[in-house]
Amino acid sequence: MQTIFNLDESSQRPTWDEYFLMLAKLAATRSTCLAFPVGAVIVKDRQILATGYNGSPSGSVHCTTQGYCYPGLSSCDASKSMPSRSVHAEANAIAQAAKHGIATTGASIYVTLEPCLSCLKLIISSGIREVFYETPFNKGESIFVRDSFIEDGLVTLKQIHLSNAIAQRGAYFLLNPTSVATATNSLPTQ
Repeated sequence: MQTIFNLDESSQRPTWDEYFLMLAKLAATRSTCLAFPVGAVIVKDRQILATGYNGSPSGSVHCTTQGYCYPGLSSCDASKSMPSRSVHAEANAIAQAAKHGIATTGASIYVTLEPCLSCLKLIISSGIREVFYETPFNKGESIFVRDSFIEDGLVTLKQIHLSNAIAQRGAYFLLNPTSVATATNSLPTQ
């Protein structure tokens, strides 16, 4: 038996946080990093200002193209001493906004991975005040530094997740034509 999504049910409509997180997850599909894909979306007043994903600097050969980050190193996270070649998703989103003259003051950012401290400092310096993330990243002393920024009122961080129903509905929309008339205004899923 198939489950039916009724388009009239508000419970099946993603919240704004779920919507922007799904867009960040889509941005992550463009990642060229071998370690793990990350996506980011900068939003202000529910409008998308810029998106970004992690990967090699613009104009540089992609790690996914050459099959390694550095010769003899399968991915950047395989070494404790070599720095990552990737520009982080948050930095790329902020750079895209700057490149196109888009102010980020008072904006929010949605990311698939909690920002590292370098990106968090960049986020704060760019005027972004809210960070919504899916997966935790910071550990140990990094948490102390992160929390000091929060306590100083420079930024807020909130972990968010997609509900299974919204994720399944999003997958259905990605895998099937959505702009077609239906007799019942319903969408089946697996």
